[in-house]
Amino acid sequence: MALFRFWTKNDIAFYVSRSWRVSWPMTFIMFFEFLISLTDVYVAGKIGKEVQAAYGFVIQIYFISIVIANALTVGTVSVVSRIFTAQDTEENRNTLSGAVFSAVATTAVAGLAVCGTGMAALPHIIEWLNIPEDLKVYVLPLGRIYLVGIFFHYVLINGNGVLRSCGMVRKSLRTMAFVCACNLVLIFLFVFHTSLGYRGIALSTATSVAIGSLLNFRYLKTLLPSLPRFSTEVIKGIASIGWPMGLTQVLWQLGSAALFLILSMLPENVEILAAFTAGIRIESAIFLPAFAFNMANAVIVGNLLGERKEVEAFRSGLVTAGVGVAVVTALTIFVILNARWIASSLSDNPVVVRESIRYIYISMISEPFMAWGIILGGGLGGAGDTRNVMIRIAASVWLVRIPLCYASVAMLGFSAAAVWWAMNISQFVQALLLTRRYIGRRWLKG
Repeated sequence: MALFRFWTKNDIAFYVSRSWRVSWPMTFIMFFEFLISLTDVYVAGKIGKEVQAAYGFVIQIYFISIVIANALTVGTVSVVSRIFTAQDTEENRNTLSGAVFSAVATTAVAGLAVCGTGMAALPHIIEWLNIPEDLKVYVLPLGRIYLVGIFFHYVLINGNGVLRSCGMVRKSLRTMAFVCACNLVLIFLFVFHTSLGYRGIALSTATSVAIGSLLNFRYLKTLLPSLPRFSTEVIKGIASIGWPMGLTQVLWQLGSAALFLILSMLPENVEILAAFTAGIRIESAIFLPAFAFNMANAVIVGNLLGERKEVEAFRSGLVTAGVGVAVVTALTIFVILNARWIASSLSDNPVVVRESIRYIYISMISEPFMAWGIILGGGLGGAGDTRNVMIRIAASVWLVRIPLCYASVAMLGFSAAAVWWAMNISQFVQALLLTRRYIGRRWLKG
């Protein structure tokens, strides 16, 4: 009955406004990160196919390497957002200061550890994976430069999480806008106007994130008015909330790798894999606002729970998900209406184009449901309910998507379209499981 009254009043405008204040800066932040990645791929391709292939390999290692940073930041957002909006007392201000310092310091140490471990392990990884000889000459220098920059990237990622948790998401936006602009200028300068050549791709990113982490530190100092104390209790809370999301990312990446292996069983597998790769690239543009609203919802729900406003937290999470779905649906319609043009612009091969169009038409059906589940998952994460989010996402991938895809191809002999539909089914299941968890409200009692 309370929920019914909520939907029949004019209060919804207030909830939409509050959600949008956090969500639109996050959308632009995600866009800037996407633009950095796109520019790196473009410049690598301009140098040569060997450099582009080497970059693709190195960046996969890099994405795996920052899983710990992302996991720690999920925990940081959940913990800090609730402390920030708790009662304004001297004790809580000291608690916030200690939490911010502990989170950033721990993330920095983790970044150093990953950097050192990566430097030692990279040559062995290259040998173990049997990378072609003509790529090794590029992979090792690129990898080492990226690993040097990973320390600063860890600090930047976590600093951005702290800022959005403490009502300073626009300052985080300014930092990422500068990082993006800096990367765009430096990559063309280093690669095409210095003797660095292809190394400039990695150095421009490392330099940009280093500058960005220093810019964030200027903002973070306002949250550290006095000498803070390191809190092991805070770190335990962050780790407890963060590790399930780190494991979720690993399981998701392994699921993607399994899909590539399944698609390799198909006739015309090269063209199918190319179409799948193109389709993922197209979908990534739609994922941007979905994950932006996911991170915004974590902050909104966490802040409201810190104020002990459980009902508002629940309602705001639903409204944020609704606004995010509206944005994703608009993008989805645009992609569907322009599917043929988009697919043709990504490949000249008629088989690849045909299968890419089919992938777009089928996969776009589930995009609004994907967004709904992902954004509600952000709200659950803001409440610290990450283990249940992990279980539901892992179940939808490894108990639904992968078995259905394998059975469709290996046992029933269906075409790639069956794989696309199986992926849709897993998205529906994921959205349903996350919705049931959210609507059940047990996470409010955590």
